[in-house]
Amino acid sequence: MKQSPPTERKRELQQVFDLHEPRLRLVEQQMRDLFSNRASIIPLIGNHIISSGGKRLRPLFHILSAELAGYHGNTDIEIAGIIESIHTASLLHDDVVDTADVRRGKPTANSVWGNQIVVLVGDFLYSNALRAAVMLKNQRIMETLSEATTRMTEGELLQLNRIGDIDITEAEYMEIISAKTGALIAAACRSGAILGGLPREREDALGSFGMKTGIVFQMADDILDYMADEGELGKKLGKDLAEGKITLPLLQLLQSADRAEVGEIRGIIGEDFSEGGIVRILTLLRKYRSIEASFEKASALVTEARGHLSLFPDSAAREALLTIAEYSLYRGK
Repeated sequence: MKQSPPTERKRELQQVFDLHEPRLRLVEQQMRDLFSNRASIIPLIGNHIISSGGKRLRPLFHILSAELAGYHGNTDIEIAGIIESIHTASLLHDDVVDTADVRRGKPTANSVWGNQIVVLVGDFLYSNALRAAVMLKNQRIMETLSEATTRMTEGELLQLNRIGDIDITEAEYMEIISAKTGALIAAACRSGAILGGLPREREDALGSFGMKTGIVFQMADDILDYMADEGELGKKLGKDLAEGKITLPLLQLLQSADRAEVGEIRGIIGEDFSEGGIVRILTLLRKYRSIEASFEKASALVTEARGHLSLFPDSAAREALLTIAEYSLYRGK
C-alpha cells in the first residue's frame, strides 16, 4: 500500500536523523560541556533536560547547512551545540513564564527545582553559550548568533504584551513567531553558510530558508494546539488559547466569523477560561475551516522556503533540508 504524504515525510526525516545520529550525539556532549560547572545544580538540570530528549532539529539545520556549504571539519559540532544550548535556555525561561509543569511528557525543570533556580540556570546557559561562540573567533558567526538571541527575547516580550488581545494583527503575529522561532533556525542555517565560506547571496538564501521553515514550525505548533491529543503532544488541547495567546487559527477564525461570533469570542477570551468556552471556539474553528486555512498559509511558506534552495545544486544535504521543510508542515497530520 502506498504511504500517505505525512507518513512518508516522517519516515524520510527519521532517515535523515539516523544518518546524522553520530554527529548529533557529539552535539549533546557539547551541550553537557556547556552545562558543566562547579555549582552542581547546573549540570544536574542540564542532564535532566538533555535526557528528556528532543529532535535536535536546530543542530541538524546547522550541520546540514554547513555540509551544503562544503564545510569539512568539526567546528560545526561546536556551533550546533551552542545553538541548541541557546534554544534550551529559552525553553527554561519559557516554562517559567508559562508556569508549565510538563514538557515532552516529563516534568519541567521549574516544576522540580523551582522558578528562581531555573531562571538563573537559563541565564548561565545563555551567557556560557555566547561565551563559547566568542571563543570561535569568527565575528560574523558571533553576530549572527547574538542577533538571533536578542530577537528571541524580543519575540517573547512582544507576545506577552499582546496576551489576550484579539485585536492583534496577522502581521504582528508573524513578527512574534519570526523572532521567537524563526530567528534561531535562520541563524543555524546562516552560520553554516558562513562556516563554509559561501558568497553572500547563498548565505542569504540559506538564512531565508531557515527563517521561513522556522515560521512554519511555529505555525504548525500553533495549529496542533487546537488538534492534538494531550498524551501525544504533552500539552493540553487549547493550551495556547487558555494562556491568552492569539495564534494563527484564531486569527483566521476572527477574519471569517460574523460580528456576533466575534463578540462571543472576545467574551470567552476576556473571562476566566472554562471547558465550555474552549469547546465553543473549537466548534467555530471547524465551522469556518480555520485550521485548514491556517494549514494553507503554512504550505505556501514551505513552497517559498523550498525556492530559496533552488540556488544550490542537488546534493544529499539539500535533499535533507527539503525533507525537514516538508516535515515542518506535515508533522501534525
